[in-house]
Amino acid sequence: MLASARGFWARHRRKILVSLGVAGAGYAAYRLYDAHRAQLLRVEQLRAREEQAADDLVKNQLQEHFEKVQSICDTTTLPLAMHQLCENITSQLDISKLTDKLRQGKAESRALTPKEKYDTWEEIKIKSFTKTVSSMWAMTLLSLYTRVQVTILGRHLYLDFARATHGAQLQEESDTFSENGHKSFLTTADYLPTGKINAYIMHMQHAATEVLKEKQLKDLMSTDEVLQTVLQILDLFMNLCEDNSWIKYLVPDDASVQAQLMAVSTSGFDDSSLLNDFRKLEQLMAETRVVLAREDNFLV
Repeated sequence: MLASARGFWARHRRKILVSLGVAGAGYAAYRLYDAHRAQLLRVEQLRAREEQAADDLVKNQLQEHFEKVQSICDTTTLPLAMHQLCENITSQLDISKLTDKLRQGKAESRALTPKEKYDTWEEIKIKSFTKTVSSMWAMTLLSLYTRVQVTILGRHLYLDFARATHGAQLQEESDTFSENGHKSFLTTADYLPTGKINAYIMHMQHAATEVLKEKQLKDLMSTDEVLQTVLQILDLFMNLCEDNSWIKYLVPDDASVQAQLMAVSTSGFDDSSLLNDFRKLEQLMAETRVVLAREDNFLV
């Protein structure tokens, strides 16, 4: 038996050694491959954690920036616009001179003729309703406008993040509209209180005059009747604004003024980043018009 085994070994020793060598080399290669694969897996897991951490950091930065924009809108832009709006409406529709005129006519019997007294009371009636309805609707429009602005800015920030593959690219894309550009967009809320308030009041007063011409001074009005009168004035005002022309009171037709302010730096030289902000501003304003024109924005 032993002799037979020795004979087998002598005859096949070379093959056995080669087979053992191949098996050993295969096992060593497998172990090396397995170790390399485990190392690659650890590297990929580490990279995934780093990318997740970077994404979380960018998300937090975006959230902080969006909250900052919303805070600017809520604490600065909207209150300032509302203050300017109230001041201008009060100034344009002041009835103190008319009431003084009536007091003077009461003190001096010949100061006013009956027709002058009637016309003065009619003017007070129209201005009072115009002031009330103009204030209510303008505040509603301003609130709607600023909410649309914040929503659009938030959408652009989200799209920038969604398109980005890493933080550096996101930062590069986000820089296409700077923080100053965001503020410039928000400041367009001043357009109604400062730029279009006279035309807005004139339009509203025309609607009030048409509705109130059927209302006599001697007629008593209940609370419900006053509310219905206000709604009629608003309804007529919006009907007179054909093809959503009421948007022109909120959004400038063009941004030529902003272009001049943003395209030239304080040193007097062209600034390409400001020009880029202007192009982005025009895009945001165009999107604002589209959103405001949606039928579900009408509250009347």
